[in-house]
Amino acid sequence: MALNLLESVWQYLITNFSEFQLATLGTFIIHESVFFLSGLPSLLFERSGLFSKYKIQKKANTPASQDKCVLRLILYHICVNLPLMIVSYPAFKFMGLKSSVPLPPWTVVLSQILFYFILEDFVFYWGHRILHTKWLYQHIHSIHHEYATPFGLTSEYAHPAEILFLGFATVVGPALTGPHLLTLWLWVVLRVLETVEAHSGYHFPWSPSNFLPLYGGADFHDYHHRLLYTKSGNYSSTFVYMDWLFGTDKGYRKLKALEDEQRKQL
Repeated sequence: MALNLLESVWQYLITNFSEFQLATLGTFIIHESVFFLSGLPSLLFERSGLFSKYKIQKKANTPASQDKCVLRLILYHICVNLPLMIVSYPAFKFMGLKSSVPLPPWTVVLSQILFYFILEDFVFYWGHRILHTKWLYQHIHSIHHEYATPFGLTSEYAHPAEILFLGFATVVGPALTGPHLLTLWLWVVLRVLETVEAHSGYHFPWSPSNFLPLYGGADFHDYHHRLLYTKSGNYSSTFVYMDWLFGTDKGYRKLKALEDEQRKQL
């Protein structure tokens, strides 16, 4: 019944809007809605002091710096993200993007999403690590690290060149597989929720990293933001195995072991 309802809604969309409109404006609207709705809570928590016991860093951003982040994000999204979605549509169409009914089986959707997460993490790790070389950090990646105490919306606060560079990690999976547009939308939603949570600055008892094996999460990525660029490590986007394999999480692991030892002594 749920599948029939979803297909009915999808039939309405493809009947009343062109595939170009859905793949560009539709994707943009979904991205913006999920991004700001999931990212604003940690900004409000920081301003109000709500859930302060779950805040990873005790420092807080000023309202002025938060406002700067929001305004610049709106500018970047309209002037960079939206045009990029528009010009990349022919490439996605060439690679097999489709929007027709019937909708793909859930097994296909889940397998593709899993592939996207694994591939994105691999590509992002190396791209992010390259951005932490001296010249690229000073001229590009340092913009993202203006916020040593991150909150959800800072996840996409970056130099336009970085948006294009690391954005490749997000789109390479769908570009290779030519998914159904519904799968692409689901991937966008999950990827946005993951990166916003990783930058939230809060580690709750219900945080995904407490339940999902190999998932990094806010505590893992917060460590990356509060250290000097040459010593930060923790370059992965979603999982932790790449940092473990290449030894770029040693500082974080030592810190967690020290914290565990201190808790045992209390």
